[in-house]
Amino acid sequence: MKGLFISGSGTDVGKTFIAIHIIKVLNQKFKVVARKPVESNCQKTATGPSPKDAILLNNACTTPEAIDRVCKFALTPYASGEKASIEQGINLTLADLVAATQPANQSDFVVVEGAGGLYSPIAQQALNSDLARALGMPVVIVVRDEIGALNQALLSLCAAKNQALNVAMLVLNQITPNNLENAQALRSYTDANVVVFNQDCKKTFASEVLAMGQVALN
Repeated sequence: MKGLFISGSGTDVGKTFIAIHIIKVLNQKFKVVARKPVESNCQKTATGPSPKDAILLNNACTTPEAIDRVCKFALTPYASGEKASIEQGINLTLADLVAATQPANQSDFVVVEGAGGLYSPIAQQALNSDLARALGMPVVIVVRDEIGALNQALLSLCAAKNQALNVAMLVLNQITPNNLENAQALRSYTDANVVVFNQDCKKTFASEVLAMGQVALN
């Protein structure tokens, strides 16, 4: 299975936002499908829990799929995937999540978004890093570009290295414009591919994403 695993340095870093932009860029070259195998804090509706992040990811694809294929485990408790599944009475395993990420066609390019950071529990006795490793996908780490970003980025890169994960890109998501020059500073501490995302550098970001997508196919 070819694709990318999107993780973050924590919550509220814009992981889904960046994943959507990655999908839209890759749509130019590939048949992209999205997978958010488990999502917690889903809104209760008359037809069942509504996974808002999975819906946004699915809508970014050129050919959206049924939402229960994109997100098989839509959970309502506001907690980690592991805790939310336990509270909802589901015995959620790593094998369940691996199965839930599989595309309908093996030729599809699969963008999988995890839940939280690499060390966030996502299923019973399983972390996001375990899922990324089981899938064998290159990882994109999203870090909010702010004061403290270097620490969060380096901790996430260290976690990825400890789990033998291939980091394809670390995205500094500049939600609020700043002149912190975190990317320049970070590059002096790592050889990871550090890319800034903001409204002024979308073309550079797109070219980096297309190159990353091509590498992920090999």
